[in-house]
Amino acid sequence: MPRPSGSLPRFLQIAELLVRDIAAGRLTDGERLPPEREMAAQLGVAIGTLRKALAEVEDRGLLQRVQGSGNYVRALADPRSIYAMFRLELVEGGGLPTARLLSLDRLPKPANLPAFGASDHAHRIRRLRFLGGRPAAVEEIWLDAGYAETVAPEALSESLYLFYREQLGLAITRAEDRVGLGHVPEWSPPGFGRPPGEPVPHILRIAYDADGRRAEVSQTWFDHNVARYVARLKQEPKG
Repeated sequence: MPRPSGSLPRFLQIAELLVRDIAAGRLTDGERLPPEREMAAQLGVAIGTLRKALAEVEDRGLLQRVQGSGNYVRALADPRSIYAMFRLELVEGGGLPTARLLSLDRLPKPANLPAFGASDHAHRIRRLRFLGGRPAAVEEIWLDAGYAETVAPEALSESLYLFYREQLGLAITRAEDRVGLGHVPEWSPPGFGRPPGEPVPHILRIAYDADGRRAEVSQTWFDHNVARYVARLKQEPKG
């Protein structure tokens, strides 16, 4: 079966899952991974796909592959991941983020959103977000139209920040999240599992480009029985 348009290749999905587990501390520095054939069976992929994923993680400096011994985790303070700014995890931890596009429209910016960008229009992207294959959240993302006159649905990646960087030359370098209580929007699909109007945790995000300009505003409503918002902080020891 061909993979859906915009979805990450299977090897890259596995690589990102491993990177997220390393960043979260579920895989620790020096830990030996299970044998490759065992891992491939657990993940339901061919061993060639797994080895391609491990090579990707190794290229990012997060894995040491020792011939005849195995694969060992190298935990870095700042793992490189296309989901580095993604803050939702399954309640039990982890979960590979994937998404299904619900709609894509170019519209005038709503007055109720924080000011962002120079254009008076934006691309509104609505998606159902999954973690480990389980419906976890609904998202509404507004990208300032000044970065792209048009956006084709088939061009979107499951990681919008990856799409921005590779297709639009837009690097999201920082973001501000405001977490509170909201209500499931009326456009939410039945597959989300929470009815429209029900109170759920809500995230308002303002994302900035490399020049410090507000490029995007997004809202996320998530199911607290499935997912949690996690921000891991680390203070470097003083010399």
